[in-house]
Amino acid sequence: MNRKYVVQLTEEERLQLQQIVSTGTAPARKIRRAQILLKSDSSAEGPNWSYQAICAAFGVSATTVTTVRKAYCRGGLEAALNRKKPEREYPHRLDGEAEAHLIALACSEPPEGRARWSLRLLRDRFVEAGYVEQVSHETIRQVLKKEIKPWLKKRYCIPPQANAAFVCQMEDVLEVYQRPYDPRRPQVCMDEMPQQLLVEVHQPLPVEPGQARREDYEYERNGVSNIFLFFEPLAGRRHVWVSEHRTKVDWAHAMRYLADELYPEAEVIVVVMDNLNTHGPSSF
Repeated sequence: MNRKYVVQLTEEERLQLQQIVSTGTAPARKIRRAQILLKSDSSAEGPNWSYQAICAAFGVSATTVTTVRKAYCRGGLEAALNRKKPEREYPHRLDGEAEAHLIALACSEPPEGRARWSLRLLRDRFVEAGYVEQVSHETIRQVLKKEIKPWLKKRYCIPPQANAAFVCQMEDVLEVYQRPYDPRRPQVCMDEMPQQLLVEVHQPLPVEPGQARREDYEYERNGVSNIFLFFEPLAGRRHVWVSEHRTKVDWAHAMRYLADELYPEAEVIVVVMDNLNTHGPSSF
C-alpha cells in the first residue's frame, strides 16, 4: 500500500487522541478516527501500524484509513477528527417585492403536465419571468416556508350536498351563539372523549435549572376513562366530570351534575352538543 500520507503526531496531539479514546464519551466515529491516527503514528513514539493491521483491528476499509491520514496531512488533527460540512452559500436573497411575486407564482396553477410545483421548477420559472437574474432552490424553499407555512391547516365542517337537516341544526346553533348573556339561561357547550390512562414504567427526572422535565417513552396501559367537559363561553367557566364508561346512564349522571351542582339556580340550561347516540332524552 502506498504510504503517500504519513502521520507523525506531536506529543500534545498524541495525548489528546489518547484522551478521546480512553474516556469514550465522544461519538463513535470520532473515537474510531482517533484510534486510526494513533496506530498510524510513524514518529519515534508511534506504533506505525500497516494499513492491513489497522483494517483488521478496527474493521475498517483501507479507503477509510487513507481518508483519515489524508485529512490529517492536509488539515491537521481537527480536520482528521471532525468531518467538515460543505460551506454552501445561497446568494441573492429576495426583497419584499420579489417574495410577493414568488408566493403568487407558487399559489398559481402548475404548468401543464405537472401535478404540482417543485422547488427547482419554481426557481426556473421565477428566473425566466425576470424577477431575479439568479436564485437557488434553497432560497425558494426558505421564502415559501416563512410566508406560506405549509404545515398549518385550517379545519372546517363541510356539510354534505343538499343536506337540509345539517343546515337546519347549524343555523340553530349559530342563533344560540348570538343570544346575549343571561345567568338565568346559561349557554353551555358539552362534549366528551375517552382518555387512555397510563402508568409510568420509569420515574421521570424532575425539572432542573436549564433542564426540562424528562420522561421515558415507555408506559403501561391502565384502562380507559371518559371525560365530560362543560364550557360556558360567555362566562368563561369550564368544568370536567369523569366517568368510567360512556353509556347513556353516565351521560344522564353528567347532566344531573350540570343541573344540580353547577347551575342549580338556572331557570333553563341551553346545552350545545353533538348528536352522539347517548345524548338524548331517552337517556334520562
